[in-house]
Amino acid sequence: MYRFLASTRWVGWLILVAIFAAACIGLGNWQADRRAEVLEGIERVNRNYFAEPVTGTQALENFQDLDEDKTWMTAQLRGQYLPADTMIVRNRIKAGSPGYEVLVPFRTTEGGTVVVNRGYLPIGNQEDGHPDAVPAPPAGEVTVDVRLKPSEIRLDRGAPEGQLASIQLEDYAKLLDYEIAQGAYGLMYEEDPAPATAPLQLDAPDMDEGPHLSYEIQWYIFGVMAFIGFWYAARQQKKLNAEDAAEQAEAEALGLDEPLHKVRKIRAKPDKKFRRDGTPTDEAIEDALLDQADHTPGGLPK
Repeated sequence: MYRFLASTRWVGWLILVAIFAAACIGLGNWQADRRAEVLEGIERVNRNYFAEPVTGTQALENFQDLDEDKTWMTAQLRGQYLPADTMIVRNRIKAGSPGYEVLVPFRTTEGGTVVVNRGYLPIGNQEDGHPDAVPAPPAGEVTVDVRLKPSEIRLDRGAPEGQLASIQLEDYAKLLDYEIAQGAYGLMYEEDPAPATAPLQLDAPDMDEGPHLSYEIQWYIFGVMAFIGFWYAARQQKKLNAEDAAEQAEAEALGLDEPLHKVRKIRAKPDKKFRRDGTPTDEAIEDALLDQADHTPGGLPK
């Protein structure tokens, strides 16, 4: 019945199907791992984003060394801004539009200094590569509520004076004559007293888990479909083999070496020596003359 599956051809096809299915499973598992990472990040945001803010020394410790599990945690700081050392971070995005973010050092009442990201500024119209204006932070003692994020990676590109390519706190610290915390910076979401003008608040983190689940399921389905396709092809081959065997048995019963449809096909072949109107073709005439020449003394007939 299915003995043909043991042939080299079908074993080769089965191996290819198995390799394809294994690749699909691997890609499905990869999408599952990516979804797990995204869900872990979403759970972290839900846990930290609206939590009660930590204060004082506990807050400063997290600025020095921020555990990944505490990303987006809230903290409340008291102290004063150091606006003379304000830096602009270029090539930032808000709602799909490029612009800048404003970093200002903040010296806390506990004595430590951290970096606060006050928000977003759109691209300016007055000077290329600079915002039109940078709103000043509140003067004097201020209470600032922030959400903590780790220092960003160092980008292999420069920036104009007074600007940074990324929020890379080690690079920022090299530009200052005092120490700042380099493990994390704070995204400001509230200041007291509130200034008359301030940068735009940054967008909340993306909470969409993305299409990873649907991609995962699709890859698993592709892997299963590969075996279904192999099974269907095997059934079709079995059916063809059964039909051929029945026709051969019928031919043998009639005393023929070939099945009837093959015999009819051979007999139905057109005779290339004659045209459709029954007259001999030029090739047939030439062959006849050559045959006659072989049997005529002296060569071709005149």
